[in-house]
Parts: sequence; structure tokens; C-alpha cells
Amino acid sequence: MENTVFSWGIISFLLGTLGIGVWASKQVKGDSENFLVAGRGLSLPLAAATLMAQSVDSNATLGNTDLAAEFGFWAGAALPMGLAMCLFLAGTFFAKPMNRMGLMTLPDFYRIKYNRITEVVAAIIMVISFSFLLAGNLVAGGYIFQTFLGMSYVGGVTMLATLVFVYTASGGLFAVAYTDAIQLLIALVGSLGVLTYLALTFGLGADSGMGPLALDQLTSVGSGAAINWASILALGFGNLVAIDFMARIFAAESPQTARRACFTAAVGTLVIGIPFSIVALSANRILDQAGITPDGPILFSLIQNVVPPFLALLVIAAILSASLSTADGAILGTSSVLAHNVLGIRHNTAQGVGGDRLLLITRLMAVFITLLGVFLALVVPQTGVLLLLAFDLSFAGLVGPLAGGLFWSRSTWQGALACIVAGSLTRLTFFVLMPTMFGVDNTLLHISNGLFTPDFDGFPTLISPLVGLVAFVGVSNLTYKPLSPEQQQAELKKSIHTL
Repeated sequence: MENTVFSWGIISFLLGTLGIGVWASKQVKGDSENFLVAGRGLSLPLAAATLMAQSVDSNATLGNTDLAAEFGFWAGAALPMGLAMCLFLAGTFFAKPMNRMGLMTLPDFYRIKYNRITEVVAAIIMVISFSFLLAGNLVAGGYIFQTFLGMSYVGGVTMLATLVFVYTASGGLFAVAYTDAIQLLIALVGSLGVLTYLALTFGLGADSGMGPLALDQLTSVGSGAAINWASILALGFGNLVAIDFMARIFAAESPQTARRACFTAAVGTLVIGIPFSIVALSANRILDQAGITPDGPILFSLIQNVVPPFLALLVIAAILSASLSTADGAILGTSSVLAHNVLGIRHNTAQGVGGDRLLLITRLMAVFITLLGVFLALVVPQTGVLLLLAFDLSFAGLVGPLAGGLFWSRSTWQGALACIVAGSLTRLTFFVLMPTMFGVDNTLLHISNGLFTPDFDGFPTLISPLVGLVAFVGVSNLTYKPLSPEQQQAELKKSIHTL
């Protein structure tokens, strides 16, 4: 009976999501600006909801719970805290100026502030990292389908990818925003619902050294402090250059709306994410009392054996919502960056005989990106390494040029390129040499060596951005030449023209 409830509930949820996404395609009206940035008209509630949904993915739900249950509260809570930190930083420093620039995609910034070469290199890094992000969320969805629908893992990944592709390619950011709002509501109810039920039924508690007051998890390397801070900083700064994150900021109806939406989403991200960390602290005790040995994600064990069917269905839908809300943004963001920034196709305001080529090519690129995400999800069927590697790459090479382009007048394109190359290559080098990443075994690409052990885990995330920053500042200072007033005017006109 329970399996039937789960099956029909999940199918109904997916069909509803598909219907809303396809319905949203009516608002695209053949215009790539509507498709990519929702006509720049998202109101505060919708902008906040879609920013919040972008932050809550399968890593912030399933990964959060597993980490907190095994290593302590701060290991899991670091994920929603890092994402909330990113939203707070964006609202304080980045949302208003980035929205005011009227960009189509994030790599546009690197072209306007630096040059075309920097745009293309930054775009390629973003596409690579977000292909990993897409794959990680497809992995989570595939396991849900396998566990609760009885499908094969391959079938689950393929089905989920197909569904997300159809509504994203149909309705663009309109579809993403509308489905995100509903998915977010489900995630909120599911998260608070399971916390309330377990608290009232079993009580909440934590073993010694595992709870929120065990601050050695943030101060002692032996207690995981380096990994926990690496998680917070990778998400807090790396997500600032997430292409789907910035697309939602560009789509807000005004700079003020973009800023307020970030602050609202920061609070909402904590409200949804922290309950998963708290539930995890009591999960092992609750399962022991029920005589159940966890097999797979600990949250799945609670859902299948402890939580009432209706509430369990809400939690499953919440996890699926988290995966879908990130996967759709990843498909839309990477396909638009490939079409607009790598291939150089611009928005056509005059809808002539050929229509808007950017819209057409973006949809074609979405096919390629979806297939790539499915391939990676099948080759590397784990969420942790894929998701955190995506943010680590962005943190290492792209954040410095973004902040420098906005707030440091001496930044140059040579410095930006040096930062992107040095930071990203340093992080990739650490990745292949480290046996673990954020406590997860590196099964993607590891070269055995005697230099690095799991004790060094977390430090590559902290070191790589510093290498990139040193390269950025050093090269920029060496290559900086003040512009004459005439050159400043020419650069301003060029910036306006390139939009």
C-alpha cells in the first residue's frame, strides 16, 4: 500500500511540474530575453523563491543529513549555511550592480569588464562546473526513482533528465521560476513537517560532541573544522559565480528587488536546510530503537521505516524538488552560456524572418547539456564529489575577477585570466592528488601518491582561491595602465554596444 502511495504521489508531482513548466512556455513568445531572464520582470516573491530553490539542492538535503549523522551538526549544516552566506553576500554587494547592468548571462560581465578572451575562458569553466552540478542532482533523482518507484538507476536518471529538459527547454526561466516556487513550498513543508513529527514522537537529541554546541567542529582540524569551513566558503563564495544563481538576479524586476530577494532567500535557505541537520542528529538513535540498520542515505531509512506515508511522500517530493530546481537552472544556464558566450550568438531584438537565433541555439545546446549530464551521472553515480567540485572550481578561479571587476579599478583582463587559470588548475591538481574530497572518497579521478592524505582534506578548497587571488592582484598591478578620458568614453560605448 505504501509503495502505491509513493508511486502515484511521485508520478503526480512530476506530471504537475511538467504541466506547469510547459504552460509557462506561452510567456517566452519567441524572445530569447524572455527565455533566459524571464523578461527581467520577476517580482520579489517569485525572485526570492527561485533564488531560494537554486540554493536548496540534493546536497543540501540528502548530503546534509548524511554528513550531520556521521560527523556532527556542523558538517551537515555547513551546506545550507554556506548557501545562505552566499545569498547574504550577494544581497549586500553584488545584486544591485549586477542587476543594473542588464546582462543576459554571467560571462557577459567578464566580456564587458575585461575582453572576449576572458569571457570565453570563464564561460568554459562555468559550463564544465555546472555539468558536474547537473549530474550530481540527476544522481540523487535516479536513486529516489530506484528506491521508491522500483525503477533501475539508469531508467531513473534518464526519466528525470527528460522531464527537466522538456519543461526547461519549453519555458526557459519562466518555467524554472514557476516550478521553483511550487517545489520550494513542498520542500519547506516537508522539511519542517518531518522535524516536527520526529520531535513530538521520539524527541530530539544529539550524542556528545555531535550537536550544535560542539564548536570544536569549527575550531579543531581533528574534528573536521577544515572540511566544514571549506564547505561553507566553497558554497558561500563559489555560488556567487553560479550561472543559474546570477540569471535569477538578472531577472528581478529592479536592483532593489534583486537585493531584497537575496536577503529573503538567505533566511529561507536556513529555514529549509537546518531541520535536515537537526533530524540527522537523532536519526541513528531512532532507527536503533526501531531495530533498523540504515541501508543507503539515512534519510531514506527514516522515510521508509519511521515516518508516516503521507509525510514521507512530502519529504520525497521535497528532495526531488531540490534536485529539479537545481537541475533545470543548470540546463538553462549552461546551454545559454554555450550559445551566447562561447558561440557568440547575441539577442536579436528585431524578430525577422529567421526569428531569434539565440533562442533556437540555446534550446539545441540544452539537448547536448542534458545528454552530458546523464552521461556523467551514469559514469560517476555519486552526488558529493560532483556537486562540491563544481563550486570549488568556481571559487578558485572566477570569484576574484568578478569582485575585482566591480570594486577594484586596477583590475585588468590579464590579471583576470591569470586568476582563472592559476586558481582552476591548482584546484584540479589538488583534486586528482587527493584521495578524498569533503570526506568523500575520490572515485572520479585520483592519482595515488605519497604527498597528500585524507588529513589534508579541506585545505585545497582554501588554498586554491588564494593562489588565484595572488595571480590576479600581481598580474593586474603589472599590466594596469590608466585610461585617458577619451578611452574611458570609448570603453563605456563599447560596453553598452556589447549588451
